[in-house]
Amino acid sequence: GQLRWSSNSTVETKASSKKRPRTAIFFPGQGVQRVGMLQPWLSTFPRTAQPFLDELDALLPMTPSLTSIIQSGSNATLTATANSQPAIMATSVLILRILQQEFGLDLPGRVDFTLGHSLGEFAALVAGGYLAYADAVKMVRARGEAMAACSVEARKVAGDVGMVALVCEDEGRMKDLIRDITEFVTAGQGKSDSAEDLAPVQQVLIANVNSRNQIVLSGTIERIRALLTNLRQFGGHDPRAVRLKSDSPFHSPMMAPAEKSVRKLLSEKSCVTGGDMVAFPGDLIAISNITAQPFRSKADVEDLLARQCVETVQWWESVRYLDREEKVRRWIGVGPGKVGRNLVGKEVGMKGAGKGGGVWGITSPKEAEECMRGLEQTEEAGEE
Repeated sequence: GQLRWSSNSTVETKASSKKRPRTAIFFPGQGVQRVGMLQPWLSTFPRTAQPFLDELDALLPMTPSLTSIIQSGSNATLTATANSQPAIMATSVLILRILQQEFGLDLPGRVDFTLGHSLGEFAALVAGGYLAYADAVKMVRARGEAMAACSVEARKVAGDVGMVALVCEDEGRMKDLIRDITEFVTAGQGKSDSAEDLAPVQQVLIANVNSRNQIVLSGTIERIRALLTNLRQFGGHDPRAVRLKSDSPFHSPMMAPAEKSVRKLLSEKSCVTGGDMVAFPGDLIAISNITAQPFRSKADVEDLLARQCVETVQWWESVRYLDREEKVRRWIGVGPGKVGRNLVGKEVGMKGAGKGGGVWGITSPKEAEECMRGLEQTEEAGEE
């Protein structure tokens, strides 16, 4: 699984020299959690799942335990950022372990690329061999606690904070919309020379570019409303605005203390190996949320993974890069929820298995079987 750079923009792996379509595995971000999401895996594969859940509770000692919150806690408790982040990440990694141990999925042999949406980047780096699971789950819990604290502080100063998704009915206007938002944001509404002079709570940021017609804004709701008014009056845009069920302004300047905390954790020693926290290169090529390109060095992983707290998640660009530049034809979504699979499927124009490729979302044992069957069927299709 050693990586080697080729002279052009594409990257080669030993695995990709085999006669099979290039393959990416991807992981979901916050918002996909639901109470009981471990149950189907625990009841179908207790031999693999139970020790994993015992390990999770040993890694994150808390009362009530995280596994009991996931299994039977209240929705409000599970949705709290400090709980939902490690819960989603651990559930994603558990599903991956089950694919490896119960279904015999050989990751470096069958997969080339790994990526994750925001929080999902941690699971992606575990899958790719860059972070040890035990380190990652502790880091994600600390990241969630830091983000929750940032949100509390922001609300004290700015009142209502959160995230709003904008959906363009006309996909062709997306680039104009992003340009006009950027102009509004950097102009600071004429109050100062640049957004840098504004306090973080006054800044609005594009938190995610999710697809060819969907972006997410993050910041104070009042500033987001002012931006929307400006777009409608002066930009001629009329995107559909949907408030997300998040009272945290993720991927905005208000999350700067969380970025600091992740940066510090990444500089510490691994609780598993005693060596550096980040291993480089990994077994799979990992794509960064920030650059929508492969991580190029250990320092790159440390820097970009921390910056992801305050910068835009370039999900659409990441998927497009793999689809167009790297010719990825098989996409395996691992973890709770269908959001990731829908976003990827929409961009690459596939759902389920197609000719020589496919997009799968594995949220249940039945879907794991379907995916493994699909991988078998497309294995001999070779490169397109």
